[in-house]
Amino acid sequence: MHTRAASWLRHRLGRVVVLSYALALFLPGPGLWLRRPHPSPLTHLTVDTTPLLLGLVLFSAGLQVPVRALGRLLRRPQALLAGLALHLAIPLAVVPLVAFLLRRTPDADGGSGLLTALILIVAMPVAAGATVWTDKGDGDQPTMVGLVLASTLLSPLTVPLLLRTLAPLLSGGYAHTLTATGRLAQGGFGLTTVVLPCAGGLLGALALPAGLLSRLRLAVTPMALTGSLLLTYVNASGALGSALTRPRPLLFIAALAVAALACLLSFAVGRAAAHVLRLEAGTASSLTLACGMNNSSASAVLITTCLPDKPHLLLPVLAYGLLQKSAASRIVSHLRHGPVPTAGP
Repeated sequence: MHTRAASWLRHRLGRVVVLSYALALFLPGPGLWLRRPHPSPLTHLTVDTTPLLLGLVLFSAGLQVPVRALGRLLRRPQALLAGLALHLAIPLAVVPLVAFLLRRTPDADGGSGLLTALILIVAMPVAAGATVWTDKGDGDQPTMVGLVLASTLLSPLTVPLLLRTLAPLLSGGYAHTLTATGRLAQGGFGLTTVVLPCAGGLLGALALPAGLLSRLRLAVTPMALTGSLLLTYVNASGALGSALTRPRPLLFIAALAVAALACLLSFAVGRAAAHVLRLEAGTASSLTLACGMNNSSASAVLITTCLPDKPHLLLPVLAYGLLQKSAASRIVSHLRHGPVPTAGP
């Protein structure tokens, strides 16, 4: 039953994500309620739904790691190291260009709000969902899993570094907010919401007997997919909840344009790097996807936590989330039918 449910969700993931967005637009109430912290009935602590859902998704990603294949990857780490280097370099190339273009707009703060959201998108680790597209495209799954895992475990170091580096591009209070967000990502948020769930899943993949691990994966995978969709709905409710009552068409257009430009450039850099490195088709597919697919759910949770009074900043995050899935579908199809030239023997 769990296997059928997970398979059903995987094959219809794109349509169900669109349905989640539509539900958030026309029925945002439950999502807005879930976005707020709630007191725990058992303790004096409050419970935040979005970090819990993100932790579930990352725990499942760690649990799926093919440990033996990763051992082979570590013996030939060129693609892994290239992917990590590009994942850090792309924000430093893309964000200044977008900032330059936004300063030519009539926005009073030079587009600093949209730019803040963009920085929080491109600074995030590789999306765990990239492994699904790698599987669909017959890509190099160990390389992709390695990139997801390495970028996630390193995120408490890399995310604050990128945020501090790019903060001077912002004006007003956004620069201070971004720096404070970097400290949060380096501390409790990065450790408890990102690293520990992923590391816990990886530990399970390493330590559990094969039979128990298989049963745990069967139970957790559909839960994680459902959690990912629920997280999409909750984040979309925050951004789209006021769209019908207080429509802002120019903001929608600007958010879509910023997200589309960043997504296009990120995938293009990954594709070009695959050609330069002369990677085989499967590894080229994984590297390209890793460059363009960022964990937008993590950036949405950070925005919800650090900028709860600015839910409109979630619009570029939602747009990027949809666009990266659409781009991934085209990249996978193209690379599958047009292999990258490989190096000689």
